[in-house]
Amino acid sequence: MKVDLLTREYPPHVYGGAGVHAEQLSKVLAERIDVTVRAFDGPRTEADVPEIPNAAEAKGSLKVVGYGTPSELADANPALKTFGVDLQIANDVNADIIHAHTWYACLAGYLAKMLHGTPLVITAHSLEPFRPWKREQLGGGYNLSSWAEKDAYEHADRVIAVSKGMRNDILTAYPNLDPDKVVVVYNGITMSEFATPADDDPGWGVFDRYHIDRSKPTLLFVGRITRQKGLPYLLKALHFVDPDVQIVLCAGAPDTPEIMEEVKNSFAELDKKRGNIIWIEEMLPKNELSALEHGCDAFICPSIYEPLGIVNLEAMACGLPVVASATGGIPEVVVDGETGYLVPIDQLHDGTGTPTNPDKFVHDMADAINKVMADPELRKKMGQAGYERARDVFSWESIADETVKVYQSVLDEQK
Repeated sequence: MKVDLLTREYPPHVYGGAGVHAEQLSKVLAERIDVTVRAFDGPRTEADVPEIPNAAEAKGSLKVVGYGTPSELADANPALKTFGVDLQIANDVNADIIHAHTWYACLAGYLAKMLHGTPLVITAHSLEPFRPWKREQLGGGYNLSSWAEKDAYEHADRVIAVSKGMRNDILTAYPNLDPDKVVVVYNGITMSEFATPADDDPGWGVFDRYHIDRSKPTLLFVGRITRQKGLPYLLKALHFVDPDVQIVLCAGAPDTPEIMEEVKNSFAELDKKRGNIIWIEEMLPKNELSALEHGCDAFICPSIYEPLGIVNLEAMACGLPVVASATGGIPEVVVDGETGYLVPIDQLHDGTGTPTNPDKFVHDMADAINKVMADPELRKKMGQAGYERARDVFSWESIADETVKVYQSVLDEQK
């Protein structure tokens, strides 16, 4: 079996959970079948191709082809730039099955299906109808991204949801879809990649570089500066968190200058009134991020939209208890009172996910943070439970097996 995996993000250009998913899935799939990754951000070298686990015993192969934006579209709207890459990818697809990830690759997948007659599978990591704030970033391009996603979903042979909550969202957003064609295959985690770094690992230097005091109880946030990640709500909640708790925010890659300015102003106010907070704007290398996750005491995920929340899985794999919003697929990952705390959130059903009672959401978040940060033994117990859940339920090996079953079911229908 040959699959062409189409993705916006792929090493060395990964900035979000969908990119992590594409990288990890491609590696474990290549142990089983032949995989060609067709990705954005230009050509890849052999050095950029991730190593296949158990390569000596692999039954498949992994190839990566990168595509750049056509020069004619250099100054175009970001959505049109995306379509320019999609056209190139669609022309080159050559496989038994196409597997597209995110709206960025949806048009390529659908065009390739029509052009080559190749069946199309889409993994839904997020949905444009539930991200209307993307209009701030894309302008009229949001209409294009929404159109591309809708058309592709409604003509796909299968749509994979990364959680049961995401499946419900897909059927709500696209009611014309046959529910039997929407299946759940969770995101995964490669536990070995989240082992505690050695004492002499240079990644630990991040603590000194940013003057993070390892003797203090420390709460960690990792995420892009985008509406869905809920950072503005977290910054409000931190006003009500014990000031002895040190806060580390790994927050970069803003969607727009406007949200960046909003976060900067909120951070400045918080820093002035509360202090004991460190903001890391750079995208940290993996070893430094791993050191932070192992060197901090708890993890916070204030998202108002999260199909699954792979960032929570990564924190759990590092033994951290997680405080997270009870939205989307998060409750399928974080077990309330066992691996952390879920913050209740009642949301508007207008596509924005805005809390109906923002003040309650903010105060409930602060209460949950204070509760976990006040009890070292509780943090240790929850962290261990989270580690075991990540290990036992969300391994990439089982997810690869489930994904191949989806491919085979689609191919069997073509006979």
